Amino acid sequence: MSSTQDYPYATFLDIKFPALTLVDVPAVVSAVTHKWYNQTLCKVNDSVIRLGVMQGEYHWHKHDNDDEFFFVLEGRFIIDLETESIDLGAQQGYVVPKGVVHRTRAPERAVILMVETAAIVPTGD
Repeated sequence: MSSTQDYPYATFLDIKFPALTLVDVPAVVSAVTHKWYNQTLCKVNDSVIRLGVMQGEYHWHKHDNDDEFFFVLEGRFIIDLETESIDLGAQQGYVVPKGVVHRTRAPERAVILMVETAAIVPTGD
């Protein structure tokens, strides 16, 4: 699959909040102007916590070596798999195992957290 630059998403892989820093999610969310925004908040061991503020749909993709956890803070978030769709509301989460083809959608603006390895390519392998 292609690199993050080939897709119309605002994806920021830099660590916004280093260790020993308050992670201020509401401040980040209130500053977002993009329809599909992904920002790495912090790193925990070999994983990262990312914030997504999104509306619309992402492309179909997979991660060959990495599981991906999605947790909804606000709104509705849908994970389409090849055989079913998982409809998540606030305070619900779901793990997409490595190698599973999926796409994500948010019919209205949603705010989510993602937990994945720091090496993962957000747009897929």
